[in-house]
Amino acid sequence: MAKVILFDLDGTLLPMDTEQFVHNYLQVLAKKVSSCIDSAIFIKALWAATEAMITNLDPDKSNEQVFTETFLKLTQLNKEEIWPVFDEFYSQVFPTLSHLCQPTPLAARVVEEALQQGYRVAVATNPVFPRQAILHRLTWAGVDHIPFELVTVYEECCFTKPHRHYYEWICETLRVQPEQCIMVGNDMQEDMSASQAGMKTFLVEGYVIDRGQPQYRVDDRGTLADLYEKLKERKGLFTPATFGN
Repeated sequence: MAKVILFDLDGTLLPMDTEQFVHNYLQVLAKKVSSCIDSAIFIKALWAATEAMITNLDPDKSNEQVFTETFLKLTQLNKEEIWPVFDEFYSQVFPTLSHLCQPTPLAARVVEEALQQGYRVAVATNPVFPRQAILHRLTWAGVDHIPFELVTVYEECCFTKPHRHYYEWICETLRVQPEQCIMVGNDMQEDMSASQAGMKTFLVEGYVIDRGQPQYRVDDRGTLADLYEKLKERKGLFTPATFGN
């Protein structure tokens, strides 16, 4: 029986048009660093460094290390030149992007209901952002007060979605088996890929992302409101959990 529910953030606990958000985020960030590097060159290097994180399967390198090494090599910048600008952006400018999201009180109600039902809870957002950016988004979603056992950030994780290694790393960290976990998310490829690791999956409708291929198993689906009702009524995937030591 399930013991742990893993929640995606963007498009799941924090309703948003992810494509629109990323577009605006990149434009604002590129403007912020324009004193250090040409915007077009910066965005190209940022995407390449992000891709390097996504393809990396070296367990000895964090996503932050992979991103930093790739980005600095491509831009020929020194970390001392650009990182203070990044830090200032995430502390002062990134919070102003909250208007691009459509937060709902249902997010907190869902997670609080899961806790009340006895589930352990974690945030399994794709760890390609710094901790500070992810904590801001937890605040926007209205779930920053919840005692999540784990929030995946790029400083700590060595893998990303859709790799099964990412989900296996979560299980190792939380000391559970994949079969004891339910992954809740809105991305058909990134979140539903948890099924490859042996987890059950719940697709949150409303801001579904589907690139077509590959296709992964979806065990249940519905809106955030449907998810809340199923949790509350202990239906489907959310039958009463059994707990061991």
